[in-house]
Amino acid sequence: MSSKFNGDRLKTARIYRSMTLAELGKSLDLSKQTLSLYENNKGNPDFSTVIKLSKTLHFPINYFFQEKNINITSGTTYFRSLSSTSKKSRSAEITKVEFIGALYEALYNYIEFPVLNLPKININSQNLSEEEIENVAIKLREFWNLGYDPINDLQYTLEENGLIVTGMNVADQKIDAYSQVVNIDGIENYIIVLSVGNKGKARINFDLAHELGHILLHPWTEDIETLSNDEFKDRERQANKFASSLLLPKETFSKDCSRYPTELEYYIRLKKKWGISIQAMLYRACDLDIISNNQFQYLMRQISSKGWRKKEPGDTPHVLNENIFKMGIELLLDNNYTKQDVTNIFEESSVNLFSDEIEELLNLPSKYLNVDDKPKNNIIELKLNKH
Repeated sequence: MSSKFNGDRLKTARIYRSMTLAELGKSLDLSKQTLSLYENNKGNPDFSTVIKLSKTLHFPINYFFQEKNINITSGTTYFRSLSSTSKKSRSAEITKVEFIGALYEALYNYIEFPVLNLPKININSQNLSEEEIENVAIKLREFWNLGYDPINDLQYTLEENGLIVTGMNVADQKIDAYSQVVNIDGIENYIIVLSVGNKGKARINFDLAHELGHILLHPWTEDIETLSNDEFKDRERQANKFASSLLLPKETFSKDCSRYPTELEYYIRLKKKWGISIQAMLYRACDLDIISNNQFQYLMRQISSKGWRKKEPGDTPHVLNENIFKMGIELLLDNNYTKQDVTNIFEESSVNLFSDEIEELLNLPSKYLNVDDKPKNNIIELKLNKH
């Protein structure tokens, strides 16, 4: 740890908290010009100011004095919506993913995580046909030996094949899920972040498959901020098409759906089997010409009249599985590492965060990383033991 205040880390913490210079300055009673000097290492705050920064931004004091910065190389980040989310919110989430990458890298030095296992896809991402997207979904199912039945546990399947999945309470509720490529130890890894809360399993499954669509179909070198609205909508439509093709394979889903394709009660039954929302199944049924567009519109009006648009039958909040982060930490604890040792591993990699922040980023249980005081020798005993 350096004895000098690191302004780069202050800027990272501010962006992490989705604050502008003016907003942070107002909360600290400092001008944005003064804060800018601190961030550009052209001035050093006094210790009382550092304490205020620590409390306001919820970062440990030591964080600001680490010489090494979080240095995870990341590519583009695919968000579900650009027009309805602010660039400030998106920048905050991108910064959080870089911290997730740094935490993964810290554990990577101790844990043998699954290796990324994705098929090579040769497509022109600028001009994708519906058939090509369908074929990519089929190719992935074959590559992962999934067959054509429902995928029982998509999160586990992704993690088993080297993708990194976590969930957290995203500050901007308009951000459903997003994915980002990061370079760790010279190897590309993909991180999928889900916005958790009251989502049901069907919604989470589709979110995961949607982000997987971006990973397989779209270039990770482009800057999505420069895409036109139509180009961005195309990317989203393609990811949705991939998700439905992966989760509801044409041949097997068609056989199921064709029995009673216009009866909503039957879709409730199918939802239990396929783990996908009724609305997503209706879109897929229309896409496969199992129902006509008029029938689709009629069924969607029925869904609206029943109040199912936001909450369908069978929707209960779904808790994500124990992910690779918790598995990795548990493996360390089972091999005589303590929680303090785990915290030290993160700090040695310059990831100085409070334990509750790490728990949030890695979707760990609350207080999971709390370090207990060492037990003291008992200096009292029962009198009964002396008789």
